[in-house]
Amino acid sequence: MANKGNKKRRQFSLEEKMKVVEAVDSGKRKGDVAKEFGITPSTLSTFLKDRAKFEEKVREASVGPQRKRMRNALYDDIDKAVFAWFQEIHAKNILVTGSVIRKKALNLANMLGYDNFQASVGWLNRFRDRHGIALKAVCREDSDRLMNGLGIDKVNEWHAGEIIKLIADYSPDDIFNADETGVFFQLLPQHTLAAKGDHCRGGKKARQRLTALFCCNASGTEKMRPLIVGRSANPRCLKNVHSLPCDYRANQQAWMTQDLFNEWLMQVDARMKQAERRILLLIDNCSAHNMLPRLERIQVGYLPSKCTAVLQPLNLGIIHTTKVLYRSHLLKQLLLKLNSSEDQEKVDIKQAIDMIAVAWWSVKQSTVVKCWQKAGIVPVELIDSDAEAAASEPDIAIEKLWHSVAIATCVPNEINFQDFVTADDDLIISQELLDTEVIQDMVAGESTDEAGSEDEGEASLPQQPKVSITEAISSAQKLRWFLSTCVGVPDAIFGQLNGIDEYLMRRVSQTLVDSKITEFLQTK
Repeated sequence: MANKGNKKRRQFSLEEKMKVVEAVDSGKRKGDVAKEFGITPSTLSTFLKDRAKFEEKVREASVGPQRKRMRNALYDDIDKAVFAWFQEIHAKNILVTGSVIRKKALNLANMLGYDNFQASVGWLNRFRDRHGIALKAVCREDSDRLMNGLGIDKVNEWHAGEIIKLIADYSPDDIFNADETGVFFQLLPQHTLAAKGDHCRGGKKARQRLTALFCCNASGTEKMRPLIVGRSANPRCLKNVHSLPCDYRANQQAWMTQDLFNEWLMQVDARMKQAERRILLLIDNCSAHNMLPRLERIQVGYLPSKCTAVLQPLNLGIIHTTKVLYRSHLLKQLLLKLNSSEDQEKVDIKQAIDMIAVAWWSVKQSTVVKCWQKAGIVPVELIDSDAEAAASEPDIAIEKLWHSVAIATCVPNEINFQDFVTADDDLIISQELLDTEVIQDMVAGESTDEAGSEDEGEASLPQQPKVSITEAISSAQKLRWFLSTCVGVPDAIFGQLNGIDEYLMRRVSQTLVDSKITEFLQTK
């Protein structure tokens, strides 16, 4: 009896606590769950009461899932600075030892103004425990191989081993790839040479760029809504706009960040849970992808670093095709304005978003499948030669369009359409932290997630007038009349116009019904 009071108190990791909460969510009785996990009813109640804290910690990946306490570090700002640096290094597959982390901690502590901080072995162990970091010893040969590039041997090894295991339990419909690309959305043909090779880390050009995230499956049957990241949170052109063909977010540099990517991931995960689907998502080691939230319906597979040029389907032609179609839309708009002698107004964010979305949805299923085949992830099938011939016809039309615009805008002869398409391929799409930037975040509390001002970069762009429902119906009727005067209009076009008519009529009918009800209630 004397030893009863000395019984050691059991501690649970976040992962164990979440399993207890999930067991209750699955419909099991609380008493049965308590017995299953060997805990008292009061402990179970505490877990359920604190579930929001657990979920937030796991989702933000601020602590490791095996962590049993959520106590903050004594030098919290040093801890955050070192962890931010570690995330960046980890994303680049650079191997670090405990001594390297300790030296970096001392350096950052000095920059933060701490003279008495000691990066002891004990501090290192606590730091590792707080963030769930496992430091593994590696031989020099392995380290050199990772640092100097993986090469063709690694690609073949991945094809022969890891990818086979990853895709074994998934059909092509449930295997997805997501990737980001930068877009100079206002780029004109005559400025192609100046933009080529620009990384755009900041400055005036940052106002003219967007970052777009695309995601599609291996069968080409499903393309997800694009996520567009701009610099202005409330651009003037989006005033009174409530529906867009994509998701739009903003931060100071128009970059993809961990928070934005994780938010997108959580939304996809929720949709898959609702549809009762499980998917495999292949992504690269971009710094925005290195600390993922807790996911229920998505298994994430990382592509080998430095090999995405030959392994990532979106990089093998899907994003390029999207940019070809986007630049084609720009050229058509430019040609129309040149022929009508209108002022050449810059493309605003709303127009860019619309054109990027149209370009993305216009990428053919055959193009998507071909790029997945090129990556070696899905079996290669014979391509119909007639389809290949048909695919080359739009290229000829685009070259003619480019030639007309190039002459009218005095584009140098050495610049061709492909130069125009690939001018923004080198744009940085996620943050690469420097020590000084880490410290600025700790000291000043600044964040790259803060968006630019409302009208920043849009002073020269006119605000679009609000269009009434009556004006929209009138425009649709004019469009129908115009199409009726054309020869050989496909039935599908009239079908799409019918869908627009039906939507507008439903809106106006509902508006009239609501107004009548309001009038009736007011007379009572």
